Amino acid sequence: MSRTLHIVDVFAERRYSGNPLAVVTNAEGLADDEMQAIAAEINFSETTFVGSEANTDGSHRVRIFTPAREIAFAGHPILGTAWVIRQEAKATMESVVLDLKIGPVPVTFERDAGHQEVCWFAAPQVTLGPTCAPEPIAAALGLSPDDIDSAGPVRQCGAGTSAMIVPLRSLAALRKCVLDLGVYGALAAQGFPSLVYVFCRETRDPRNDLSARFFFEAHGVREDPATGNGAAFLGAYLLRHHLFGDGDLSLRIEQGHEVRRPSLVRLRARVADGRPLISVGGGVVATVRGELL
Repeated sequence: MSRTLHIVDVFAERRYSGNPLAVVTNAEGLADDEMQAIAAEINFSETTFVGSEANTDGSHRVRIFTPAREIAFAGHPILGTAWVIRQEAKATMESVVLDLKIGPVPVTFERDAGHQEVCWFAAPQVTLGPTCAPEPIAAALGLSPDDIDSAGPVRQCGAGTSAMIVPLRSLAALRKCVLDLGVYGALAAQGFPSLVYVFCRETRDPRNDLSARFFFEAHGVREDPATGNGAAFLGAYLLRHHLFGDGDLSLRIEQGHEVRRPSLVRLRARVADGRPLISVGGGVVATVRGELL
């Protein structure tokens, strides 16, 4: 069976920016260890594998692998994979539903005010977990405790996977962050995940609302150019801790500048019937199409 390899840039406003994603279509029949080996070979933060046929309900089976392991939920793989599925269908589709290990996740497509197409996914329910003191997380990031913004706590948030949300006082603090897994070991021993999403309200571009970085462990520390699941976690965090007041949120998050992959992540969050409703969006740009041998 011919298996097509697509490479797309997600949360991108142009080619060779945003977060690169590999998508393998017609992946039915690949064993778990084969998918893991392909993901390690490509060595992007995630590679997705799409089933050959849609489910009876029209959803599409998708599995997500990092170079080290399979994961249940990640933002830019959701958007990029849905975009590829729609492109392969060669049809105008208002939405695509991905059948992930975490459950069905719908992706919709719309045009923004500048007529750029934006893909949006509705985040699964985000759980707000335990908090930790600022001192150990600051030490693990190479920061002073004074660099942590006291307006909100350092808190674990998750949906399928989880990360630490860390508010910082300044762009200068955000720029100098480096996650030291050795120092972080004391927090990991307490059960806190080795994924850290830092953000601040100071931005490079005045059109944007927040700056962010995301560090994760995959055969050592890596930095994500753009992080959709982290933005979803942040949406739940901001709603709970009212860092932007009590109303609905519509935010632009800049990310990826430190790894030379400038990205724009869009976040919508509101409370309805007592529960948070969170959507994460971004642009997708194709760069490569080929075939697995």
